[in-house]
Amino acid sequence: MTFEELLAGNAALSGEVQRSQEALKIALLTIDKLKVEVAYLRRMKYGRSSEQLEHAQLELVGGQVAQPADAPTLNTEAEGQDKSNVTSIEEGRKKRQAKQRPGLRELPEHLPRRTVVHTPQGGCTCEACGSGLREIGQDVSEVLDYEPGSFHVVRHVRPKLACAGCSTIKQAPAVSRPIDRGMAGAGLLAHVLVGKYADHTPLYRQCQIYAREGVDLQRSTLTDWVGQAARLLTPLAEAIGRYVLRADKIHGDDTPIRVLGGAGSKARTGRLWVYVRDDRASADTAAPAVWFQYSANRRGEHPARHLRNFSGILQADAFAGYHPLYESGRIVEAACWSHARRKVWDIHERQHRLTGT
Repeated sequence: MTFEELLAGNAALSGEVQRSQEALKIALLTIDKLKVEVAYLRRMKYGRSSEQLEHAQLELVGGQVAQPADAPTLNTEAEGQDKSNVTSIEEGRKKRQAKQRPGLRELPEHLPRRTVVHTPQGGCTCEACGSGLREIGQDVSEVLDYEPGSFHVVRHVRPKLACAGCSTIKQAPAVSRPIDRGMAGAGLLAHVLVGKYADHTPLYRQCQIYAREGVDLQRSTLTDWVGQAARLLTPLAEAIGRYVLRADKIHGDDTPIRVLGGAGSKARTGRLWVYVRDDRASADTAAPAVWFQYSANRRGEHPARHLRNFSGILQADAFAGYHPLYESGRIVEAACWSHARRKVWDIHERQHRLTGT
């Protein structure tokens, strides 16, 4: 083998080694990336949701963080009046635990009271000497009790009045009902809606609860009532939406929601869009409000449709579907520090930093 052939073979082997090293580096980076993703998914599903840092770790931000003040210093009067607003994680945890401890609490004053007086046996006569007894005080204790809600039937009677002279018949008009020709009153409809959406009680469980009271209602009937009530509440929901979008600044976000399919269909994932008007932290006196909108997917066309009449500041995450809203300048982006902090927290979890390092 000639010298030139050896040089060519050496160059080929060197190139092969270099390519192998690059492939190994890519593989190691891919493995590291997959490990991070697996750890993130495990933490999202099984880990704790708290993202608090120990006080020593907070010193890493900006280099200096004020320590919790146990007592005012005596250097100057100003320093004596100044107290740190930074509380250690351990102190905050102890305060929360102290608040959560059950103890004796006064029952709310607005609740109606039913007084039961318990007199001793024998009346007002002393069993020892036969003399009369007089009251010198009372021991009062209160017990919180509950009376289950009950159904009742409202009978609307409309008498028919006939004129004896001309046979004219007069009668009051029929009473308006929330659902035309429906038997549900406004109170029952409100109870069903609150049970389903506020208390998360499915309609079939509500049917079981009502059956214990001797009222047999089918789930299909309650389902129809919910749909009819939703149509009745549509003007109110639209008014809330107009009020929210009149603000100069709103908060936007979305969350997945499981949507049941029809007969023989699988459940799918829909999207619930939330728009919030609440600037009380900036001394805004306007009443806060929340506007919800539903969509079958997470396409950017949905926030574009929801916010087509909005002009102002939108504070939201970095979802790409919001980006077209900012192009014209009609809507100004205000990013969310909470979402940005989440990325920093992911890096912190990945590096497994120790306390104070």
